[in-house]
Amino acid sequence: MEDVGGTPGSVTGRRSRPGLYPYRVRGRRRSGTVLWLPGRRDGEPDEVFAVPNGDASGAGWRVPVFTTGRQAGPYTRRHGLRLVSAEANVLELVRAERWLADPVRRAVPAGDVLGAWNFFEDLARGLRTVDALPPQGPVHDSAYEKLFGGECGEWTPAERACVLELLTAGAALWNTCPVVVRPR
Repeated sequence: MEDVGGTPGSVTGRRSRPGLYPYRVRGRRRSGTVLWLPGRRDGEPDEVFAVPNGDASGAGWRVPVFTTGRQAGPYTRRHGLRLVSAEANVLELVRAERWLADPVRRAVPAGDVLGAWNFFEDLARGLRTVDALPPQGPVHDSAYEKLFGGECGEWTPAERACVLELLTAGAALWNTCPVVVRPR
């Protein structure tokens, strides 16, 4: 498959016709529908779909952003990609962002924080900027397991701090990453 005006040839080089899923992100500063690319095999990481920047330098990646999942259909077909569904799953990022704004007085919206954490990791992988998020280690793993198990009230101060750091960096990445609005 050839590269068509800044759009991906084989997306990530992993397959010729990937199945993409629309994912509606509702944030305080930025909202839109992105395309999510699941890992091809178990254990292979997921990522948010991104395209080469298309500028003269050839460096960097941009995230195509649509108003709705249905708008992504013509785009994916034009570029030899496959949209699995026009119905978008929704991430209420604004709930996680509200918690970040006042984590001392607000209860942790566990499901939204978990969704945000996963989204930010997938976004960083899609943009090829995993270093935009803090490096993760055993404390992150422990915090994630407690969050996944609905036990975020059991976080240690170090776990809570690493979650706040990761989500703050992730929100900054989402709000500032290069995007292509309603790409052709």
